[in-house]
Amino acid sequence: MNYLEKYGFSTSAEAVAAALRGIRQDLSEHSDPDVLRTCFAAMDLTTLHSGDTAASVRALVDKANRIPEEFPGCPMPASVCVYPNFAAVVRDERRSAALHVTTVAGCFPSSQSYLSVKVEECRLAVRNGADEIDIVLALNSFLAGDLASAAAEIVEMRKAVDEEGEAFGKKIVLKVILETGLLSTPELIASASLLAMESGADFIKTSTGKVEVNATPEAAYVMCSCIRLFHEKTGRKVGFKAAGGISTAEDALYYYRIVESVLGSGWLGSEYFRLGVSRLGNSLLSAIEKKEIKYF
Repeated sequence: MNYLEKYGFSTSAEAVAAALRGIRQDLSEHSDPDVLRTCFAAMDLTTLHSGDTAASVRALVDKANRIPEEFPGCPMPASVCVYPNFAAVVRDERRSAALHVTTVAGCFPSSQSYLSVKVEECRLAVRNGADEIDIVLALNSFLAGDLASAAAEIVEMRKAVDEEGEAFGKKIVLKVILETGLLSTPELIASASLLAMESGADFIKTSTGKVEVNATPEAAYVMCSCIRLFHEKTGRKVGFKAAGGISTAEDALYYYRIVESVLGSGWLGSEYFRLGVSRLGNSLLSAIEKKEIKYF
């Protein structure tokens, strides 16, 4: 399958760089409080550490729960993102179902295991409370040129989360992480993006945050361009999530502007725009409140 030909993707690293220069020049014009709040509401507040415990996850969810009382007028984050064994902790600790339970699954972060193991982990995550599942593209197949196998894995995990979600009467959001830092050209990023969307991804996501190069504006621009092409051809809207190394309000604004420039305002709500973060919350709160905040 030549995804680039099928969807008409054609750009170069030079063209991407030129577009990004234009976007970056006007960032200051988009730093008003409403935009900052939109970025805050797009956060998947994340803890993915080897030392995570039920107590530390509960403490993070408690902070998310108390945002409306601690910072009146500030929205809740979109979700709390944890390892799948903590799905029930987030589900039971959150005060509102509007704060989604997101878990990584499918043998995150490497996706290096048996497909049956990946599928079962997805099922268990949903069974224990996950509303959203973030899986990783099988780069062992993709980078070897076996696109059919990489696509088939996503399809199987999509089927699993749909079946489990149906049992609980809810639609599960599936995000596919491309690990763009390991994809060396715009063409590889575009092919991975289109493959993931065609295989059932509700979102495509840049990175795990566990490799040397994570989210980059260049990858984001290519991914959003592919989302636009996919929507034009199929009519289906797919979301974009940047994750890995996003730590300042300026970082968040940059990704906001990329999404706005390439996809338009219809993609700027949390239904289609997410930021996977562990450090960004304090920077956004500080920018919104116009004073230094150390809350998270």
